[in-house]
Amino acid sequence: MTRDLSHIHAITLTVPAEFAGQPLTHLVQAAVGVEVAGELFAHGGVWLERRRVCDPDMSAPAGAQIRLRRPPDGCYTTLTITPEDICYEDAWLLALNKRLGWYTGPTPWDTEGNMRVALNRMLTARDGVEPRLHLAHQLDRDTSGVLLCTLDPRANAPLQKAFAGHTVDKTYRAMCRGEPAEETFDVRTGHGRARGGCWRLYPLAQVGMELPGGGRVRLAHTTFQVEERLGDCAVIQAFPHTGRTHQIRLHLARWGHPLLGDTRYGGPLEFRNRMLPGHLLHAARLALRHPITGQPLEIQAPLPDRFTAIIGQ
Repeated sequence: MTRDLSHIHAITLTVPAEFAGQPLTHLVQAAVGVEVAGELFAHGGVWLERRRVCDPDMSAPAGAQIRLRRPPDGCYTTLTITPEDICYEDAWLLALNKRLGWYTGPTPWDTEGNMRVALNRMLTARDGVEPRLHLAHQLDRDTSGVLLCTLDPRANAPLQKAFAGHTVDKTYRAMCRGEPAEETFDVRTGHGRARGGCWRLYPLAQVGMELPGGGRVRLAHTTFQVEERLGDCAVIQAFPHTGRTHQIRLHLARWGHPLLGDTRYGGPLEFRNRMLPGHLLHAARLALRHPITGQPLEIQAPLPDRFTAIIGQ
């Protein structure tokens, strides 16, 4: 019954009668082998129906659905954060210069290999006590740059209010395919999920409309400014006025200039004979009032090498 999972991201098992009531580890080991089963349970990649299985000795009735999830590339990695990755810290806040490929939190296949766990581990080793860490916002896996966290729960509520009230000034830098005709352009659309669950844009007139899968179409608003024209691509500054998922990526694709490396929304995987490891979007700057002191705070993260290598060509 053992299967080779080296090229399989997810498989579904149905609990047979002979495994009913037995520890789930027996079924998973029989399906994929002892070593892979150990990895799956250690990283939270085993699901019973819609619940993540935390206890390998948990049992399930015959006919129950077990979902085994592994990383898309089949390999678990350990994320390490160093003091050099911190671009701001005080008694209440910490900002990381997030790197390409870092997941900010758990994925369906891994609860361990993410930024939050790695930062918690680093701060605990440094300070001798586990921090009271909270992520103030999220960045996509391939989006780099400033990611703000709180170290003191007293900062959580005012910071959440600042993000919700759009009083946090965000500047992103991006590299897009082609050169936009305009120096500055403003994009306003609706935003929500399609029937398949993917994020998509809707006409502005449909903002507020109820969606078949639940939720409503919400306003998405971004201002863009061309920073540098490079012939076959451009460096763009993006100023999001709302914080919708994939907003900048979707808006640039709608404008006909998808991000380099953003294959989900039509961007090229290869550019100037260079394979791109992910989309070129960088959270360059956050400016806000400090949630505790009230003083102006500006945090910046320099462009990573994957940008500068293309700009310098």
